[in-house]
Amino acid sequence: VLCSQALSSGRQYWEVDTQYCNDWAIGVASWTMARNQMLGRTMDSWCIEWKGTGKLSAWTMAKETVLGSDRPGVVGIWLDLEEGKLAFYSVASQESLIYECEVSASSPLHPAFWLFGLRDRGGGFPALCYPIPDSRGARYPDPKGVRDPKASVPRRTPSSAPPPAEPRGGGAARVGKTSLIMSLVSEEFPEEVPPRAEEITIPADVTPERVPTHIVDYSEAEQSDEQLHQEISQANVICIVYAVNNKHSIDKVTSRWIPLINERTDKDSRLPLILVGNKSDLVDYSSMETILPIMNQYTEIETCVECSAKNLKNISELFYYAQKAVLHPTGPLYCPEDKEMKPACIKALTRIFKISDQDNDGTLNDAELNFFQRICFNTPLAPQALEDVKNVVRKHISDGVADSGLTLKGFLFLHTLFIQRGRHETTWTVLRRFGYDDDLDLTPEYLFPMLKIPPDCTTELNHHAYLFLQSTFDKHDLDRDCALSPDELKDLFKVFPYIPWGPDVNNTVCTNERGWITYQGFLSQWTLTTYLDVQRCLEYLGYLGYSILTEQESQASAITVTRDKKIDLQKKQTQRNVFRCNVIGMKSCGKIGVLQALLGRNLTRQKKIRDDHKSYYAINTVYVYGQEKYLLLHDISESEFLTEAEIICDVVCLVYDVTNPKSFEYCARIFKQHFMDSRIPCLIVAAKSDLHEVKQEYSISPTDFCRKHKMPPPQAFTCNTADAPSKDIFVKLTTMAMYPHARLRCMCTCNRCTFCICQNFLNSDLLQSVKNKIFTAVLNRLRAQVAEWGATLLADDEGSVTHQVHAVSSVEDSIFMESSRGPLFLEARHVTQADLKSSTFWLRASFGATVFAVLGFAMYKALLKQR
Repeated sequence: VLCSQALSSGRQYWEVDTQYCNDWAIGVASWTMARNQMLGRTMDSWCIEWKGTGKLSAWTMAKETVLGSDRPGVVGIWLDLEEGKLAFYSVASQESLIYECEVSASSPLHPAFWLFGLRDRGGGFPALCYPIPDSRGARYPDPKGVRDPKASVPRRTPSSAPPPAEPRGGGAARVGKTSLIMSLVSEEFPEEVPPRAEEITIPADVTPERVPTHIVDYSEAEQSDEQLHQEISQANVICIVYAVNNKHSIDKVTSRWIPLINERTDKDSRLPLILVGNKSDLVDYSSMETILPIMNQYTEIETCVECSAKNLKNISELFYYAQKAVLHPTGPLYCPEDKEMKPACIKALTRIFKISDQDNDGTLNDAELNFFQRICFNTPLAPQALEDVKNVVRKHISDGVADSGLTLKGFLFLHTLFIQRGRHETTWTVLRRFGYDDDLDLTPEYLFPMLKIPPDCTTELNHHAYLFLQSTFDKHDLDRDCALSPDELKDLFKVFPYIPWGPDVNNTVCTNERGWITYQGFLSQWTLTTYLDVQRCLEYLGYLGYSILTEQESQASAITVTRDKKIDLQKKQTQRNVFRCNVIGMKSCGKIGVLQALLGRNLTRQKKIRDDHKSYYAINTVYVYGQEKYLLLHDISESEFLTEAEIICDVVCLVYDVTNPKSFEYCARIFKQHFMDSRIPCLIVAAKSDLHEVKQEYSISPTDFCRKHKMPPPQAFTCNTADAPSKDIFVKLTTMAMYPHARLRCMCTCNRCTFCICQNFLNSDLLQSVKNKIFTAVLNRLRAQVAEWGATLLADDEGSVTHQVHAVSSVEDSIFMESSRGPLFLEARHVTQADLKSSTFWLRASFGATVFAVLGFAMYKALLKQR
């Protein structure tokens, strides 16, 4: 017989009563074991076996080990899947280890047994005993106190590591408090016990949870109530010790100690309590029947442990439970009176469910459950184990499973079941993996990871972050219209403690005709947040579970810190993708129109914007030479002097109103004050160009001003169009921000057409220098040649004009025909031939260079179109 519960991780303990069965075998086996196979005779089953012949044997992986002839009445089984160990105990009267072995299996294990020859005992069946919750939610202690001293729950990450646990020992005199502490330290019972032990610190490396533990003793004879109150205020957990053979000490637990502790603590933040029954070696009975009503009455009691300082029984377990009460407290999770989880816990687990529901269909399918299991416990679940989990949920609630997936109700029910069965460390492991602290608040270390940003550097999202945001958008775009409706946006922000975006976001990024944020607008808003406030971006990514879903160390892995802008200027190239443009001008000069035009909105759409929804930022993508870049526009309010923060940008857009004669004067003054001597490129925009232009009241015209300061000419702009306004000036601004070292003189603003590319190349300083050198060399050669030709015509009296022309056209023939002439003349003619060859070379070289340049640009344009 196999138990329906599959065990794939953690540590488990259960008991089997064998007193009314003649022959039996008890152990664990994998699900693949066939019904016709015997337990322990396969490679994936382990057991101990008793036969009527009086032999107790252990069977592990088809090998038998004879253990003796003593028959245990009640067998306790301890399965530690983290360390791969299986132990069998005899726990009928006093626990003792029967057999221990190692286990390893590729699939989850199930408790298993086989029986033969049942004897009637008023029911006739062996009892499998698990620690279960009582009617008020209190946990029974482990049967007979059997617990592995190294038992542990999954460890917390360093970012969520708690402060050192500080258990305080309290209790009546002569109950053995000090003996317990000294037995733990020396691992032997002390012969002489002082009235009070000194404070002891257990190092982190020897504790299961890897946290230091300070143990403080209290002596009622030596210390006052005021000292006790001070110790209580500093404690994380309190162990109340009583003697199991002294009823008076048990009565003082409720008459003195618990009321005294509760007086000094708030009702909502009660300290966890551990009841410790010492001197169990002096009696042959348990005090649990007396203690259980007390545990039911006081919900702050985590558990009760019976131990003995004399024979070292359950000493390590006592302090393990004390640590567990601090690290995995029940109070923040569960309300025993109402038998349900507290609202804060439900809220946290709901967020975890929504993050884990990656397809946003309201259920966790097998793939999502396995991913959740792996990131929380580093172990995936086998298909049968997943089905077992669903069957448990189906058995208790009708709507816990839908379409073969676990619903939110089923997810919450499972965690309620864990807590009720005393496995609240499982819930705490999940909560802390998703960034929660002991108060169920997201920790600052989770929301704001360390990120160093040097001066003059900016922050951008990297490729992995954009992929994550793309999947987040697709997850919540349920109608697949490439836009998020208000309901879809609200559903996205359910994992946030507040709504992060205000109504002005619709006027900051692109939206569709209905005013819903598009996919491009969604990415643009995240890009804007990253550029302006990277800490807030890290916080938002933390709410979305970026580090969980991408399996990264923190949200900082989503951020790229650009290099210093000075290095970009030196190398004359940049690797940045986001460029900031400050838009400066007088009030009502058309700056808002420029910002909204970047989003593709004409004047008609701009008039519909409410005053309280206006935005001073606008961001959208711009294509420059086939590359997608983000241009961020910032409207700078009119003032006499700009602050340092208002000057920092990649490019400046100076806007003036062509209908206002005083508008340009403000732009000129701001330019001279802040940007004339800087390396920040500037572009002047003549807004409202569709209206009648008036003469500006300034010493020179805007065109002459630009020519004087070697700036591009003023760019005419209007948003009073039937369709979306032209984006030429935005391409121009982005190009100037990308190449601040270049002086682009092209009158066209696209910088993409063949005319712009060729014009910029022909006007470059390099080409102008090469052209001047070629022309100078050619003219010098031709001047000398013409002078020699004139001298030849005058000296040759006998030759006719026709003959001289023939000599010019056919130089080599003329030289050989007149070889009888004087040597000086011949030498002059040979010099002339060399000069002619040199001139021809330079002419051919200049012509070839021109043809090469034209063909090169044609090929570049063809490749650019393909890209």
